[in-house]
Amino acid sequence: MLLRRTLLHFDSQSGHAHAHEHACHHEHSHEATPELTREQTVALMSYMLEHNRSHAGELHNIAHALEAQGEHGAADLVGDSVHYFEHCNDKLEEALRLMKGE
Repeated sequence: MLLRRTLLHFDSQSGHAHAHEHACHHEHSHEATPELTREQTVALMSYMLEHNRSHAGELHNIAHALEAQGEHGAADLVGDSVHYFEHCNDKLEEALRLMKGE
């Protein structure tokens, strides 16, 4: 079975995180994953939060499109997912603020 996974990589030279999609034929183990520095962790979490917020906005637009197409049940479910997605993003943002000492 071919699995697609999006993995985040931290570029220590640029100081930015980058997402890459990989096709895998097996499950990944994180046992050999190198430990991240605090700065890398903050950078990855910041990237992921921004990325997630962007997707939440896209899902919100999809919910409106579904509603306009008469797909009320699907629109309600996508709208509910946006609510939960934003709640998760709020938790990530709170964790990030704690890490930054805010």
